[in-house]
Amino acid sequence: MVVDALTTMAGAERGHEECGAWVAAGRLAGDDVLLVKPLTFMNRSGEAVVALLDAHGGACSDVVAIVDDVALPLGTLRVRAAGSHGGHNGLRSLVDNLGSDEFARVRLGIAPAEPPSDLAAFVLSDFPEQEVLVVQEMVGRAAEAVERLVGAGVVEAMSLYNGPKRESGS
Repeated sequence: MVVDALTTMAGAERGHEECGAWVAAGRLAGDDVLLVKPLTFMNRSGEAVVALLDAHGGACSDVVAIVDDVALPLGTLRVRAAGSHGGHNGLRSLVDNLGSDEFARVRLGIAPAEPPSDLAAFVLSDFPEQEVLVVQEMVGRAAEAVERLVGAGVVEAMSLYNGPKRESGS
């Protein structure tokens, strides 16, 4: 959902399949970017990212991973410059395939109020109707965070977007 929002923000071309991913080129914060949705299973997403970096001449430090996170409360964002995979299979695949954890990531909190009995089923299911507005707000903020990260750097994005939504004046 965040990549879809970024595609609009970046004025991206119509996407196409390449290297096991959906890819669209655009501009964010004055920089050329490739917006990517791996078409592999999440635990193999690093393969598509590495293939695209090889094909387009990129480095690990050019990657900004956007992932859901059941360890963060619903609506919370966490921007990081680097770090471990924290048990997230998509991040694990990126770290393993890139051979490094030195890439930015934007994690979106999706933790339910009550722990699900089947985590896989929870992650793959649609959001309940009462959470849709919170999710839409979080997706918009995450897209803004990525744009700020690209334009001003990860430190500024972290200072502005980490945590739950802040009300104006706080």
